[in-house]
Amino acid sequence: MEKPRVGDAGATEGGMAAVTGRWAELLAPRYLATTTMLCVGVALYAFNGFLVSTVLPTAVREIGGAALLPWSLTLYLIASIVAGASAALLKQRYGARKVLFAAALVFLAGTLAAALASDMETVLVGRVFQGIGEGIIAAICYALIPEMFPPALVPKVFGAEATVWAVAAFGGPVLAGSLTESFSWRVAFLVNAPIIGLFLLLAAVMVPVGRGPVGGASLSFPTQRLVLLSAGLLVMLVAGLAPSALATATAVAASFLLIFAAVRLDRRADQSILPKGAFSLGSTLGLGLWVVVLMPLSQATSGVYLVYSLQNLFGYGPTHAGALGALMAISWSLTAIGVANLRHEGARRATIWIGPLLLVCGFTALATAIAAGSTGLLVAAQITIGAAFGLSWGYLSQMLMETTPERERDKTSALLPTLQSAGYALGAAMAGLWANGAGLASAATPEAMRTILTLTFALALVWAVPALLAARRAVRLAGAASLTS
Repeated sequence: MEKPRVGDAGATEGGMAAVTGRWAELLAPRYLATTTMLCVGVALYAFNGFLVSTVLPTAVREIGGAALLPWSLTLYLIASIVAGASAALLKQRYGARKVLFAAALVFLAGTLAAALASDMETVLVGRVFQGIGEGIIAAICYALIPEMFPPALVPKVFGAEATVWAVAAFGGPVLAGSLTESFSWRVAFLVNAPIIGLFLLLAAVMVPVGRGPVGGASLSFPTQRLVLLSAGLLVMLVAGLAPSALATATAVAASFLLIFAAVRLDRRADQSILPKGAFSLGSTLGLGLWVVVLMPLSQATSGVYLVYSLQNLFGYGPTHAGALGALMAISWSLTAIGVANLRHEGARRATIWIGPLLLVCGFTALATAIAAGSTGLLVAAQITIGAAFGLSWGYLSQMLMETTPERERDKTSALLPTLQSAGYALGAAMAGLWANGAGLASAATPEAMRTILTLTFALALVWAVPALLAARRAVRLAGAASLTS
């Protein structure tokens, strides 16, 4: 089957396609299986994010290892980010189909290891394998979007994926909890098996067999850079366990140095992980990638502490607090669906910077709501934060894909979900370091807790404001490039 590529439907050198497709086209025979495959890949990632937090507390009552519980997320995130960072090179070397098959089988092996585990250590091994598999699947699925859809349909694809994420946000915990209560936590893990089976079937049918490197040149694996990246992420995520404030600060500094060293080495490498110009402050691509990191970095504060605040300051039980926490995902999805129909290129570009502006407004409102004890304002803030991502994320991703030279497009596309995960992981770690350093765990009164949490949410603006500035400049540069092309 002939697959349309970016440029087939009028993409410009400096910006996005000026036309828009119809939702019905995603369900047409030409795109239905491909759309389903990409959505299943997203569902796999989303469902497992919500599943583990629901089932592992039950698992540790059976197999022990409660002290290791936080590592289930830490190791998964590190494995996912590092694997995702290598996905573009693997795709270039082996082709998308082979890499997706291998990643899916690795994920399945991790699922079986976790489901059949007799101790928590084995569960953690399974989580590492799940992270490796899902990190590659998410990255390759993003890389396939500009290859398998014309530019006019790309916003619709992101809207469909956002809808899947929202369903997982509400349905994931319910399904996982029901399976755990009715059968076993092991059955909840095993529900991944038919999902990965469907993904493999669709990938076999829809993903073309890739070619190896042009001219038979070998591709070296970036082991040193990935080790530095892994070490940097690990040090950051465990910095909160340091015995003193000085040790914590040292760990944070070491983490940033390790990540910086990995980026510097990559810029000098012949076969880089990052596209040329990544994180440059003078290009649309570089500034856009900063937005991709900074927005999740900010949002992670809400992801970590919103439900905690609802339970401890507002008196909500787990079910109602979880439902209010999921409002962000619902708002993201509904907004993404709504803006996917924008036709004017200027309006599409405007969403890219209006999204971070809403993020700034949302966290300002959220900090105010915590300080004032206002549930109504808190709900409005959550909806605003979700709308910030729904408004900007699809068009931001499309702009970055289309402003990257074709030879580098795989790197940019595959990097987007990886950077999103990295931003969220680092943001969660930084929020935890601040809140714990401020004494949240030992807060003697509700008012002391309220003060700490108010400042914690306000500090999310440290990341949201630069995201807004970077987005504004990226959009201006993209517009100027479009006029001169």
